[in-house]
Amino acid sequence: QLPLVQSGGGLVQPGGSLRLSCVASGIILENHAIGWFRQAPGKEREEVSCSSESDGAITYADAVKGRFTISRDNAKSTVYLEMNNLKPEDTGVYYCALDPLAPTCTDYDPSTSTGYWGQGAQVTVSS
Repeated sequence: QLPLVQSGGGLVQPGGSLRLSCVASGIILENHAIGWFRQAPGKEREEVSCSSESDGAITYADAVKGRFTISRDNAKSTVYLEMNNLKPEDTGVYYCALDPLAPTCTDYDPSTSTGYWGQGAQVTVSS
């Protein structure tokens, strides 16, 4: 069983909204920084947002500030990414990722060998 299982994504018109969900199994979510990455066609993967419970920090990439919101429901071991006013440049595969060695977003680097990743979800913004 994958530690992180995603749901959500799909096709939406510009200006529309989508919500991604990521359920963590076998992990105490509130002990770790968790966030979202995306990878657009032909581009490198980029961090979109991070949330850490220990210091209450939330970070966003400049490109999504004011439009995307990350949230957690620790009781459900679930993290969400609410995406509003979507633009064509938001198109890509979105991944949730948890760094078991990082209690805060400052230390967050799930690209290391110890990171956990969801299976990815396609988000396509097109008219």
